Amino acid sequence: MTAYRRNFIPGGCFFFTVNLADRRLKLLTEHVDALRFAFRETRERHPFTIDAMVVLPDHLHAVWTMPEGNRDFATRWRLIKSTFSRHFAAGEPISDSRAAKGERGIWQRRYWEHTIRDEDDLARHIDYVHINPVKHGLVTQVRDWPHSSFHRMVRLGIYPEDWAGDFAELSGSFGERS
Repeated sequence: MTAYRRNFIPGGCFFFTVNLADRRLKLLTEHVDALRFAFRETRERHPFTIDAMVVLPDHLHAVWTMPEGNRDFATRWRLIKSTFSRHFAAGEPISDSRAAKGERGIWQRRYWEHTIRDEDDLARHIDYVHINPVKHGLVTQVRDWPHSSFHRMVRLGIYPEDWAGDFAELSGSFGERS
């Protein structure tokens, strides 16, 4: 069995990628209100700051900062996933191992987590979050994707509305490994 190692740093900042089990589905954007509810419910009981986030049809990317002295992002993801999953009637195809554990088959079991190292790393990952809908061909302009913290950052003056204008001309490293 693979030993998954998470870097639990109290008060740390982290980048996450969380996927649906069936990447052909569009549950996250088709039921974005249920996802928002799951985040809201979880944050009420277990606070954290969402620094950046984008919701795509089959996965999401987020940058979170944990509260001072708290490092338990795993519980937060478990609660978000389970709250969202309860929005749907059971019946999705599941493996024998999921059935034996009483799990649903909405989400992939694991998620990608990266500890943000410094301000440059943070900026790179936030840019990656926001460019993702363009990267996946869902829109041609970052500002055209509705399920993104990009709009909040434009209102705050952090990004210009036309940021990344022509993705083909945009240079730089955006959080993914080369």
